[in-house]
Amino acid sequence: MKIKLRDNIVEFQDGMTLMEIAKSISEGLARNSLVAKVNGKATDLSAHINEDCEVEFLTFKDEEGKKAYRHSTSHILAQAVKRIYPDVKDAIGPAIEKGFYYDFDFITPLDRENGLAGIEEEMGRIIKADYKFEREEVSKLHAMELMKNEPYKLELIQELPEDATITIYRQGEFADLCAGPHVPSTGYIKAFKLTSATGAYWRGNEKNKMLTRIYGTSFDKKSDLEDYLAQVEEAKKRDHNKLGRELEIFMTDENIGQGLPLLMPKGAKLLQILQRFVEDEEGRRGYVLTKTPYMAKRELYKISGHWDHYQDGMFILGGDPDAEGEVFALRPMTCPFQYTIYNNGIKSYKDLPLRYGETSTLFRNESSGEMHGLIRLRQFTISEGHLICTPDHLEQEFKGCLDLAMYLLRCLGLLEDVSFRFSRWDPNNTEKYINDPEKWERAENEMKRILDDLGVKYHEAKDEAAFYGPKLDIQIRNVFGKEDTLVTIQIDMFLAERFDMSYIDENGAKARPYIIHRTSLGCYERTIALLIEKYAGAFPLWMAPLQVKVISLTDRTAADATEIADKLNRAGIRAEADNRNESMKYKVRDFQLKKIPYALIIGDKEKEENVVAVRDRKEGMIGTVPLDEFISRVKDEISAQISY
Repeated sequence: MKIKLRDNIVEFQDGMTLMEIAKSISEGLARNSLVAKVNGKATDLSAHINEDCEVEFLTFKDEEGKKAYRHSTSHILAQAVKRIYPDVKDAIGPAIEKGFYYDFDFITPLDRENGLAGIEEEMGRIIKADYKFEREEVSKLHAMELMKNEPYKLELIQELPEDATITIYRQGEFADLCAGPHVPSTGYIKAFKLTSATGAYWRGNEKNKMLTRIYGTSFDKKSDLEDYLAQVEEAKKRDHNKLGRELEIFMTDENIGQGLPLLMPKGAKLLQILQRFVEDEEGRRGYVLTKTPYMAKRELYKISGHWDHYQDGMFILGGDPDAEGEVFALRPMTCPFQYTIYNNGIKSYKDLPLRYGETSTLFRNESSGEMHGLIRLRQFTISEGHLICTPDHLEQEFKGCLDLAMYLLRCLGLLEDVSFRFSRWDPNNTEKYINDPEKWERAENEMKRILDDLGVKYHEAKDEAAFYGPKLDIQIRNVFGKEDTLVTIQIDMFLAERFDMSYIDENGAKARPYIIHRTSLGCYERTIALLIEKYAGAFPLWMAPLQVKVISLTDRTAADATEIADKLNRAGIRAEADNRNESMKYKVRDFQLKKIPYALIIGDKEKEENVVAVRDRKEGMIGTVPLDEFISRVKDEISAQISY
């Protein structure tokens, strides 16, 4: 048989395993290979090859090799748990980015204090035993018999077709329902660590039973594992969910509910700073403000398509959504409201483009398992906008949206951390989208042309579009590597027709406009979370909720400290006086812990000389200057930080 290996075609004897083929090429290749791709499909190295094909051997450096390595570690975890807790019921255990997890239904409760260490010890014994991962193909009936005591596995098997060929993987005494592939044996795992145990609903549905999810990670080198664990510890220090509470930026309360954070004075001030910055910049770029209701009748959402495609994500008010009579829903998006404003009066091509902007409070019925700090919420604030334009304006306006987003991200210091995703529809998932393949093809081709013309480096993602159009999503990762969308720019060729939106073109005929849905900074709460993590709470001067703390050394200078703080505030610099009856050491430490950019210290000597002693949060004491000179320096520093 002939096998293509990269650029070479080599003949091998029929029936050889992939491992045998690797060894015939080199011992090093066989030693480092974890799985192989055969005609593009990831496959175990134990598989026999009987026909001409293309083969690529994968190591830990390859994403699919890494995935198989970590998925194999999750099976070792499940085997260890089964040995220690024989009555446990196994659910699922996939590889994920940076690691793996396995979900268990513990009958005997897991010892959360010492349980993970004991499981790790047992995993070490399984790795040392070097059990082979053996693949077996079975019928559905046989699979159900093998898994008769595993209710979660049975549920998955029962959903498969009657004639399905099902694969079981065994290592030692342990067998698991799995599609594979896996590394050749448990001894291939060189370094691993279990990192946490938490709750997770079966299949992500809060109506199902809460299981125990054990997370872990594994690497092919101990040094790489140690480096990763050190990064995780640093990430924990920057985690906005912890640091944001410590800095009194936000809090939550169980009586208010998940996904409904309370922004405390510092957090509210930070959101106000960002909002004013965004709205002022949008105003300079020709946006006009709207202010629209938080709720509307279902009839509005039926026109827009949200009722058919997004109802599960909406909060319905006032009765059965399928019943007669008035039913309202909180808005998940602002677009239907702004389109209604557009339709108030006849528009000419000379009126276009129209750029509507609104700082919108939105409501989305996220599942409880998705809630995380300020990253994913049920109520949030967004810099939402809709540009209504002629086809000739589309590329120019799209470019303007992208330029605005990149300018704002640059000012925030986040631009270097983002990537770009071209999110397309899936024609095989028509229930999720407005089903008009011709318009989808036109919209996607138009967006691709614009992105290519602008030189945007993006990757494509199928089935990630909005239900009404393709998107350019600007993606960012939090400190733990979880990716979320920060900014989105969408082309919509559907809703203008649904809302009967039109303009009079240069020939006096009625025409449909094109629409761009966009955010300029996205969700403010999510942005605040990312900024907390980016700067570890030490925000740049221009966006710091409190920019200057004025510290009085004695009761004799307390009134002076208050007066200085007042003068700073009148000059547009956010300041407050610290006249507490505490030691200088205590006040300075408090200033540092709260990560305030500057402290001005005023004692008898400074009062007499009409100066202030300046302390920088990074550099410490930097000398004494007249107050007016300090104000001038601070204003120059702020201007430099947002002048791009």
